[in-house]
Amino acid sequence: MTAPIEQIIKPREKDLGDGFVVRRILPFHSRKMVGPFIFFDHFGPVDYAPGTGFDVRPHPHIGLATVTFLFEGAMRHKDNLGNDLVIRPGAVNWMTAGRGICHSERTPDAERAAGQSMHGIQTWVALPKTHAEIAPDFVHHPAETLPAFDLGGARARVLAGTAFGHSSPVTFPWGIWYVGAEADEEAAFTIGGREADERAVYIASGSATIGGETITVGQMAVLTPGTDADVTVSAGTRFMLAGGETMDGPRKIDWNFVAADKDRIEQAKADWRASAADNWTDTPFTLPDGEQEYIPLPGDETVS
Repeated sequence: MTAPIEQIIKPREKDLGDGFVVRRILPFHSRKMVGPFIFFDHFGPVDYAPGTGFDVRPHPHIGLATVTFLFEGAMRHKDNLGNDLVIRPGAVNWMTAGRGICHSERTPDAERAAGQSMHGIQTWVALPKTHAEIAPDFVHHPAETLPAFDLGGARARVLAGTAFGHSSPVTFPWGIWYVGAEADEEAAFTIGGREADERAVYIASGSATIGGETITVGQMAVLTPGTDADVTVSAGTRFMLAGGETMDGPRKIDWNFVAADKDRIEQAKADWRASAADNWTDTPFTLPDGEQEYIPLPGDETVS
């Protein structure tokens, strides 16, 4: 009998600056991607006192889509396409970078004044080669637009793709499988081997048992392709199911850039530097409206 778990990935802590610390799961040295998922960060839970918050200054992306999902708290997104909105638990922010986008993520004014607890997941999914240079785009999907269903006693939503017979309205030009779920009481379900080519279970709080192995907070269990996996999650568990179709070749990842070849990433770096040098006017990248700060390339002089 084939074991249901192929690999267990443990997190590494990363400080993204300004004290914003995350658990990073992907990319991992022996596992770069699961389906189109090339980057998987888990932040929180963290409490911000009144008058404090997080500020991820404007920064660029190419060749990917960023996907933000919150369990708790609120986050304000601004980008250079003119989008400015707050994401709250259960909703999905889907930002397609394509040939290039710039955005910031900050604590909204009301939550900064009152204080808040933050807990969520941010992932990047690589765009297929045929779509790597498409125009940037942003779509907000409120929680009520995402299909909710019972998953063996857990409350689940399909965030992207089709899972367990339910399909999300989120569109993506590659096979994707993405679910967010919470279990107030113990829950048990089976992930079929045909749900997706590549599948993984991530534990954001609580624990799960898969094939006799216990998966704890911050760990991702990559499932064996084609094999059914019986999963039991403990009461109070929050978890994500992520994966999809095997990607159309490897990707290179450098800072906030994803591409199939190194030259494209080097061009993006040059474009970010040139845009800052030319004060964001008629340049490859521009800043979101009202933003003056930006994050320089790693190793470049810090800009305040």
